[in-house]
Amino acid sequence: MTKPDPRRSVLAGAVVGVGVMAAVDEIVFHQILAWHHFYDRSTHDIALLSDGLLHAAELVMLVAGGYLLVDLARSRTLHGASAVGGFFLGAGVFQVFDGLVNHKVLRVHQVRYDVEHLLPYDVAWVSAGVVLLAIGVLLTTRAARAADSGRP
Repeated sequence: MTKPDPRRSVLAGAVVGVGVMAAVDEIVFHQILAWHHFYDRSTHDIALLSDGLLHAAELVMLVAGGYLLVDLARSRTLHGASAVGGFFLGAGVFQVFDGLVNHKVLRVHQVRYDVEHLLPYDVAWVSAGVVLLAIGVLLTTRAARAADSGRP
């Protein structure tokens, strides 16, 4: 009998988590709400191009993560609880990175424009990422304990 691989399962889940969070950002905040584009420091055409590139990268992450999950499942080494924890870790990493690095350090865009006070949006954006990260840490820690004890 093959043994589950929690580490690879976390990685596969994290790749999918990054892809899903990028998709949520792209679809909800870039397209539906039109709060910002990935790169807002140039022309509208460049902003749309940058959104397309983000969308392409997100699709690559989703396909790669899906492939990794299917490969683990096919080889009967998928540790489901670890993959779920990895998903939340990946989603949280994307959200925190986007909120701190893209929004504040690189200033490629802000969460929202044309509002009087940006701070509540920044706090909500990064806090959502921290919550996702905390859930991921909790789930992967529990999954690691379960794997160490031989439980699925």
